[in-house]
Amino acid sequence: MNTRKKLYNMVLLALFVGLIFLLGQTPLGLIPLGFCNVTLLVIPVAVGTIYMGWKNGLVLGAAFAATSLVSALVKPSALVATLMGASPLLTIVMTVFPRLCIPLVIAGVFHLLHQKQRHVAASVAAVCGSLTNTVLYLGLMLWFYTLCGIDNTTVLSTIGAVAGGAGPLEAIAAAIITPPILGALWRVKK
Repeated sequence: MNTRKKLYNMVLLALFVGLIFLLGQTPLGLIPLGFCNVTLLVIPVAVGTIYMGWKNGLVLGAAFAATSLVSALVKPSALVATLMGASPLLTIVMTVFPRLCIPLVIAGVFHLLHQKQRHVAASVAAVCGSLTNTVLYLGLMLWFYTLCGIDNTTVLSTIGAVAGGAGPLEAIAAAIITPPILGALWRVKK
């Protein structure tokens, strides 16, 4: 890879990381509902992973994890605050692990589907990445509540609410927004 391309990739990666932190620390990308947060941070992770590859995607997933961890420490939802009181270490695992899995799922799905149509593959990969985040995050929350002996009735009702509302909305947003951004980046790359 030549120096110019390395610099281009590094600048683009830095822009994506900056966008993730901006979205993660403002209502633009992390919409609080009280019992949970609706996040749009999967979108820059999806775009960056598909455009720049899974290794750069892991950096973006780590940025997503870092901004989520900051939110968990500074302005946690009621459920996160409860788990944080019982086990800060499990809260960190719950916050970081799903975000590192997102780019791996996105890259895998896009690789499997990209032979057909890039835009459709990007949309499906973004949905899968969003659902990976939702399922792993809430699944780990439920499991960690149970491990810590905390009443998980609220977590179960939250999982129901997210499964019926916030989770699908995040996935739909990722499916709609990711392909046009990638299309613009692919055109600029040519």
